[in-house]
Amino acid sequence: MSVPTGASATDPQSPRTHEQREVDAVMAAARVLVGVVARSVAEVESQVSVPQLRVLVLIATRGALNLSSLAEAIGVHPSNATRTVERLVSAGFVDRRDAPDDRRNVRLTLTKKGSRLVASVFEHRRAAIEEVVGRMPQDKRRALPAALESFAEAAGEPAEDHFGDMRWTS
Repeated sequence: MSVPTGASATDPQSPRTHEQREVDAVMAAARVLVGVVARSVAEVESQVSVPQLRVLVLIATRGALNLSSLAEAIGVHPSNATRTVERLVSAGFVDRRDAPDDRRNVRLTLTKKGSRLVASVFEHRRAAIEEVVGRMPQDKRRALPAALESFAEAAGEPAEDHFGDMRWTS
């Protein structure tokens, strides 16, 4: 996007269209949310790597997965997914068992330790977001759920009755 000479993207006097302001607002919110996510990841970085955390979150949000589904979801070769899962199994975060209906298929689930780790990450995020939302003027807060739900829906995010169950697509 080009900004007219002498004007900046954040200058209220800049001749900005409503659509440009909408995109800028979402970009600013995204920066805030990335910061919240980064801080929540930092809380557990001594226990798991970012790719390992991603695997834990996928299992937590989608339920039991097999290795090929996991590899596809994170966009890696199955051998890479296997190595990551092996580390998580060794650390006690993931349970790997033969699927009851097909012993050739391995079923991955979180252990209690893995569930606690994911819950702590999401609790950190929720608390940080609650703090920011709590600082917003009440009239602006009322419009927030519908706007963000519509944004998520437009992006292909499935509607959820309760976001606390942490189900979403990658």
